Amino acid sequence: MTTGIAELSGRSLLTLNQVTAEEITDLLNLADNLKERKRSGVRGELLQHRSIALLFQKASTRTRCAAIAAATDESGHAEYLSSADIHIGKKESVADTARVLGRMFDGILFRGYAQTTVEMLAQHAGVPVWNGLTDEAHPTQALADLQTIRENIGALAGTKVVYIGNGKNNVANSIMLGCAKTGVEYVCCSPADLSPVPELVTAAASVAADHKGSVEVVEDPAAAVIGANVIYTDVWLSMGEEGSLEERIATLMPYQVTMDLMKKTGKLESGDVIFLHCLPAFHDRHTVLSAERGALEVTDEVFEAPFSKVFDLCENKLHTLKAVMVATLT
Repeated sequence: MTTGIAELSGRSLLTLNQVTAEEITDLLNLADNLKERKRSGVRGELLQHRSIALLFQKASTRTRCAAIAAATDESGHAEYLSSADIHIGKKESVADTARVLGRMFDGILFRGYAQTTVEMLAQHAGVPVWNGLTDEAHPTQALADLQTIRENIGALAGTKVVYIGNGKNNVANSIMLGCAKTGVEYVCCSPADLSPVPELVTAAASVAADHKGSVEVVEDPAAAVIGANVIYTDVWLSMGEEGSLEERIATLMPYQVTMDLMKKTGKLESGDVIFLHCLPAFHDRHTVLSAERGALEVTDEVFEAPFSKVFDLCENKLHTLKAVMVATLT
């Protein structure tokens, strides 16, 4: 099997600003092929003799497991390194850690806090570095989002995607740019104090115009979702923001995704709308955070509905991460 993306070989992926619209499409096509390859029972060798460091400052279920499975599927090896396992930022600088890991591994997947950390890793490692989440960006998540939208809706260009909730977070930033580069009609629906940074919106809108898409920020959920093909939300509090819990809940409760809101798309009966969430989701009382409060960003009725594709999205993190690894390491 050939990847067909030779121009990505040896490159890092820190934000979607680093890849063109054509390269995003190539990565999604590769992810589709790798997904079919896995489902047909093929275990390949595209990452044979490749070792990948998983350098994680933040806890993870999906990103960690997807990366390990992705490497294993193609005969590679992934080594998990938490902040408790190595000296990064404590006894050793980020630059020195990068130079050490770059001598021993073929690629580094970073998940942590500061965007400057992943940038410094990429600057000094000498091997491809991929951003598995920082406070500013989550490009590998956005690729999985786009793959899931495309396979469920049938296209990206001309699709209307509405992100509802905290428009300042890393997922919102990255899906906005991913949609802008693929001709999507993107709407961020957030309260004014949680709207995305104006400079990011302006930049994304400019990109969208070049690809026959659009970017818009709207405060009213009922107005925002009309005609939407995709309703997307995320947790209201990112890791490290727990001190703002009660205030954030009060601000965002009007932005909870309910069945009534899904109906306002006008596409529920025709089956032309899906619900997405990058997980974990507070949709019932089965977590510590929502045990007393019940559902937060999405109701259980929506989360468990047939149009909810949250676990398709979860699976696609594996395939898109594998595509990034294969494209940049071969």
